[in-house]
Amino acid sequence: MSARTVLLFGATRGVGRLMAERLRERGRPVVALARVSERAEGLAQLGVRVIHGDVTDADSVTAAFRAAGESAVVVSTVSGALEKSRFVDEVGNMLVTDAARGWNPFRVVLVTAIGCGETRPYRSPQAVEAFGQIVDAKTRAENYLRGSGLPYLLIRPGGLLDGPPSGNAELTRAPDAHGNVRRADVAARLEEVVDRWDCDGQAFSVIDPTQPSAARRRQRQEQRASQ
Repeated sequence: MSARTVLLFGATRGVGRLMAERLRERGRPVVALARVSERAEGLAQLGVRVIHGDVTDADSVTAAFRAAGESAVVVSTVSGALEKSRFVDEVGNMLVTDAARGWNPFRVVLVTAIGCGETRPYRSPQAVEAFGQIVDAKTRAENYLRGSGLPYLLIRPGGLLDGPPSGNAELTRAPDAHGNVRRADVAARLEEVVDRWDCDGQAFSVIDPTQPSAARRRQRQEQRASQ
């Protein structure tokens, strides 16, 4: 049986780009929606079928689903601010959910953030001040998907870091989980779980206990500076 096509939204950077690279290394068919750019050209060079468009445009999103066909695994990592305190995290992901209803996807996977949904009560005042609006937008997108009747999976990374994978990232359902994680590790864990039947309807936080927090990094920097 051939591998299911993966339809990516947000594939030109960050976790989405790393996910595209991993999937194509294994020869898996990938379709991605992306605006015309050098980053989109880079995806095409990987063997990704690129559909040019914008995730905040319903026709573009539908065109991407048409290219991927039925029963695709849909993964969205989109994020960003729009005008008037509106966020791609909400607007784009809701359009993805709407379009998915017509294409019988195997699963829709949203990559959001710790602080969404049932993890909300455990946000620190500092996190609310810095990221409250965008995390609340991500939560609304999660709730919209949950109420859609579609098969879904929610992945909520902690603080995102660059660098090669450590291999130590953990998936947890603990609502009070906190910590950092490298983008490369999130992509690796995503690849492992997007097709697993036992993950249907689940929400996981992703953290790496071996990665220091921002506070610990600042403390180390201050200690080195004082030496």
